[in-house]
Amino acid sequence: MPLENNGAQTYTVALADDHVLIRNGLAGLINSFPDYKVLFQAANGQDFIDQLPLHDLPHVALLDINMPKKDGYETANWIRHHHPSVKILALSMYDNENYIIRMLKNGAKGYILKDAEPAELKLALDSIIHKGYHYSELVTGHLINTINKFDEDPKAKTALLLSDRELEFLQYVCSELSYKEIADKMFLSPRTIDGYRDAMFEKLNIKTRVGLALYAVKNGIVNLNNKS
Repeated sequence: MPLENNGAQTYTVALADDHVLIRNGLAGLINSFPDYKVLFQAANGQDFIDQLPLHDLPHVALLDINMPKKDGYETANWIRHHHPSVKILALSMYDNENYIIRMLKNGAKGYILKDAEPAELKLALDSIIHKGYHYSELVTGHLINTINKFDEDPKAKTALLLSDRELEFLQYVCSELSYKEIADKMFLSPRTIDGYRDAMFEKLNIKTRVGLALYAVKNGIVNLNNKS
């Protein structure tokens, strides 16, 4: 039930983001909204899950997508199965179609970019609380484009089967790093990296590293013009 605030209802939000400044800024902004209160902050998805038993369930979980230990996809999926009453709002720096669709498939009821105006965040929270979802121009536009792509090329669906770590691995595959160096970059064992590679060979029906790289570029997972 919403908290009472001098006769008005106050809705609680729990947020997870691994960037402290962004997380604190979001918390301050949400607390400035008269009918919302931040219940707790978490540094990643696992921290979010660990803190839940210490608090009442929040009305809204505001989840960053890219986080260590447990990312937004995994965390949303966990919330969807264990606490379906908690409404999930995805937060990201990217308007990538695959990111949006994967979060929605994992239980998110809306998607908002980190560079959105404060009024847009307030609107998203209000929509999720009172309507159960937040459909923005960004989400509906990307949804339509992606559905059209799926109709034209069913293979496009395969990207949604890949985990966040597998997508990260694909980005490294397109570099000059060896598999051992990729393992070091991802803080994983070479055996785990071999597992990622073999799993994607099977999922994508690809047999070589070059094939994986071509798939990543063709599907927009990696842009060779952007060097990081």
